[in-house]
Amino acid sequence: MAAIEAENLRRTYKQTSGFLRRRTKTIEAVRGIDFAVDEGELFGLLGPNGAGKTTTIKMLVTLLIPTSGTARVLGSDVVDDARTVRRKIGYVFGGDRGAYERLSGLDNLRYFSELYGVPPKVQKQRIPELLELVGLTGRERERVEGYSRGMRQRLHIARGLLHDPPVIVLDEPTIGLDPVGARELRHTIAELARAGKTVLLTTHYMYEADALCDRIAVIAKGEIVATGTPAHLKSAVADRTVIEIEAYGAPEDAIRRLRDAPGVTSVAVEDREHAQLLLVQAPQGSVLTQQLLGHLDGVRVGRVTAREPTLEDAYVSLVTEN
Repeated sequence: MAAIEAENLRRTYKQTSGFLRRRTKTIEAVRGIDFAVDEGELFGLLGPNGAGKTTTIKMLVTLLIPTSGTARVLGSDVVDDARTVRRKIGYVFGGDRGAYERLSGLDNLRYFSELYGVPPKVQKQRIPELLELVGLTGRERERVEGYSRGMRQRLHIARGLLHDPPVIVLDEPTIGLDPVGARELRHTIAELARAGKTVLLTTHYMYEADALCDRIAVIAKGEIVATGTPAHLKSAVADRTVIEIEAYGAPEDAIRRLRDAPGVTSVAVEDREHAQLLLVQAPQGSVLTQQLLGHLDGVRVGRVTAREPTLEDAYVSLVTEN
């Protein structure tokens, strides 16, 4: 039995606009997706903003009711048996809110243990174990208002594990963390998987997904466009070359010419402080750098490098070509 199953899962909602003449539009946030997560697996759900990741997560944790389709957690339906699902699942969301700041970390865990219905005898054993797991032993009696953002996120993970759920859902847990805090949190996530928990992770950091996930599903425009191991997804672009072009003030028509250039598979644009980074994918040996730069005539160009594709390049290719 799969730990998480989604079959033809859909979610639509109505959007109303206009003042004098009201107009209603139906928005399809999730368009009939199917995926399954095995027990003990660390599964990644990746996609751009607005792709349907958070909507999918909210349906799985019973915060939203699907418009149609079914979803189950360890065999329990998220609509018909929502109370059982909530006992089986721990939900941790990104950001530094979700705890009482004027209470200590220990008092927060005690309080939420009572809400989860954890017996006092179990609390005495489980809370110290969770503090050790998330690396807060020795800091548990300090007020949360004095915690760093990374410490707060680790406290959130401990809170989500208080009722010892077999399934953990982590929605962008490392967002906004400094590199040290993010590394410590990734270590905690890996420890959860090693302890036998089933983990569903959403993240915008491709290197994080590559390092942690056993399998990944990529969602774009409300649909699953690819599923597989990180190595499998990267193999789809293994025969390509990625050319990074640092440009200053490249207009839309120049980027459009680059996308339409013969042999170019995709072009992604990353905005930096004073420049743009153009990531051009093309089959190996199909285009020359000089030819690409010809399509940027009149644009000031800095560093130009070619490299092998990564999981991020595979992801960009999937979400831009679908």
